Amino acid sequence: MAQINRLTLLERRLRITTGLIMATYVIVHLSNHTLGLISLGAMESMREVVTTFWRSWLGGLLIYTSILTHFSLGLISLYRRTTLRIPAWELSQLILGLSIIPLLAGHVAATWGSRVLMNKDVNYESILSGILTDPWLSTRQFILLIIVWSHVLIGLHFFFRLKSWYRKSSFYLYPLVIVIPLLVVFSLARAGVELNLWQPQATTSGYGLTYPNDYESSYDSENTSGYSDIYGSNNSSGYNNGSYSDNYDSSTSPSWTPRELLHNGILITFYSLLFITLMARLIRDRPGPESGSILIKHPSGKILKGTPGQSILEIIRQNSIPHASICGGRGRCTTCRVRIDAGNNELQQPTALEQDALDRIAAAPNVRLACQTRPQQDIKITPLLPPQLGIENTTQMGGVNGDEREVLAMFVDLRGSTKMGEQRLPYDVLFILNRFFLEMSDALQASHGHYAQFAGDGLMALYGLDRGISQGCRDALRGAIDMQVRINKLNQELVDELKEPLRIGIGIHCGEAIVGTMGPPSSPNYSAIGDNINAAARLEGQTKTLNCTLVVSTAVIEHTDIDFSRFPTQQVTLRGKEKAVQVYAVNNPLDILDCLN
Repeated sequence: MAQINRLTLLERRLRITTGLIMATYVIVHLSNHTLGLISLGAMESMREVVTTFWRSWLGGLLIYTSILTHFSLGLISLYRRTTLRIPAWELSQLILGLSIIPLLAGHVAATWGSRVLMNKDVNYESILSGILTDPWLSTRQFILLIIVWSHVLIGLHFFFRLKSWYRKSSFYLYPLVIVIPLLVVFSLARAGVELNLWQPQATTSGYGLTYPNDYESSYDSENTSGYSDIYGSNNSSGYNNGSYSDNYDSSTSPSWTPRELLHNGILITFYSLLFITLMARLIRDRPGPESGSILIKHPSGKILKGTPGQSILEIIRQNSIPHASICGGRGRCTTCRVRIDAGNNELQQPTALEQDALDRIAAAPNVRLACQTRPQQDIKITPLLPPQLGIENTTQMGGVNGDEREVLAMFVDLRGSTKMGEQRLPYDVLFILNRFFLEMSDALQASHGHYAQFAGDGLMALYGLDRGISQGCRDALRGAIDMQVRINKLNQELVDELKEPLRIGIGIHCGEAIVGTMGPPSSPNYSAIGDNINAAARLEGQTKTLNCTLVVSTAVIEHTDIDFSRFPTQQVTLRGKEKAVQVYAVNNPLDILDCLN
């Protein structure tokens, strides 16, 4: 398992790193093209500077290794996908990526092939002379420009969009998306004008490159290389009716030149690897005699059928159910997270990649990433985020994100705070409330309670989170005693400030609830929701009706070995509940101290 985790992280880093290297190459390459707005000489001067690095051993190692690695990882990803029902941007990225190599093969053969295989350096004059004089080559290169640029933009956008700085600056980056390819087109057109490539008296050079009669080339013809010959341009004299002249004697030369061999070799290799990958997918997906299926129970009421080895996200998409996945299922966000309501114990432990993402949002043990979890048995899930959401939800802990467990809830309310506010200045009331909450917080900390939330003059606390429900019930009763002790002490300290002593009401109840991180995205907190939590809040309200300080349900006492027989039970009706709840009403929490000893 550890080995698989390391390989997963290595593959992710390789895909990102190689993608960024190639994106850098494309951006620099296109930026070089835009200098044609100044002059052909500016383009050539910049080309010489840029190629010095890319033709060095380091630059060559980076770009060639990145191309091979990125393409290989793309085929691996295509093979691993169990369904192609993916978001439009993912499908576009896949199709665009696969379209690049067939369109780029001729360009590589005419440039890199000429330089490496035929020892003929390539410059802007020779390339533009071959492309701009042939409408088909011009169209082809324009399509290649759009496809490569779109592929790069999609990759960069979905990598950086999780970064806050990118979201802040994206408004200013969008114009560049459109401006750069337009500048490239205008720049190349201007360079063509400078070369007089569209003049009627233009002729074709011996290498299949078009030059004007009245243009004196500043480059030696032997240092230029063919371009139109790769595609069989109608405007070149180097390739006619299948026979290639490129300084070869037709009676002795092979049918293909080195550039054509490279071009066709790239295409044959590409289509062969693509065919093998697709055939491997078909063979893998063929049902075998021992192949089984797994079922996922979805909140929509549908039972989703998949096969072992598929991720939860793939099974959901395969069944055409919308599901959030900002990063596209790469484990770089947590928007696809689901709560495993049944079958969690049968799942494999999260990989390092998944665990790292879950740790960032303090996810509960039964929360998993749908894109990384591959169940082998039937499970039941609940998506924790809506299918359509924005980038801001990628790492937020907002929303209900927890698990169902037994917990004790305590609600504490300060009596008479409204009347106190009418009698005192606001800052005086604030001072008293701050002292009250400080004492209550200290009491919770001393009794192992968790301060979940406060509202106005009251607070909610949880017990039994770490020490179990039985010990949590005893802790809560001790916490109630400590709170009363602290209120008595506070009344003594503020005797000159208060017209009436401070009084509190405490309601305690326990039962099943959803416990976890929840609340508004800007200020999430660890709390609980559920019917039993509401019941505890309403028991606190019963302290007014029963004229006592503490109301505790009999369910709390049943979890302990405490003898509460000295306190009579009462039946109370709570709003929203059909059945009455049996409770103990305690006038003074200090009276239960003997029961705990």
